[in-house]
Amino acid sequence: MSSQLKLCGACGGDKATAFTNETFTIADDVVVHGLSGERCDSCGEVYFDAESQDRYIDASDAWVLARREEEQKLLASVRKKLKLTQRQASRLTGGGHNAFGRYERGEVRPLPAVVNLFKLLDKHPALLDEIR
Repeated sequence: MSSQLKLCGACGGDKATAFTNETFTIADDVVVHGLSGERCDSCGEVYFDAESQDRYIDASDAWVLARREEEQKLLASVRKKLKLTQRQASRLTGGGHNAFGRYERGEVRPLPAVVNLFKLLDKHPALLDEIR
């Protein structure tokens, strides 16, 4: 059941096959069922119909927001465990004097290096003395 795709954005192909009621995995813990759309016959790129696209985007956005909230909680928890003020944590990670407060409130997303450092310090708090 082929349909006419104007042009595939990935490969430029001009033919696609419709699909219905498929399941797509966004992350290990997020699966979206019952999606429909078209798949490029040349490269397999997927183009959801409007309703499926909205559902997929909503699930993706929810996953991203949940991960960001986990980061915020992790940073606050580890900072407190290490008995650091937000200002001290900001200095430690090279941010401005209010950076850590903005990270913990979710106003600004920290660099992955900041998150990774605090994950490491959570497991090995004695390393804090090495980097002070």
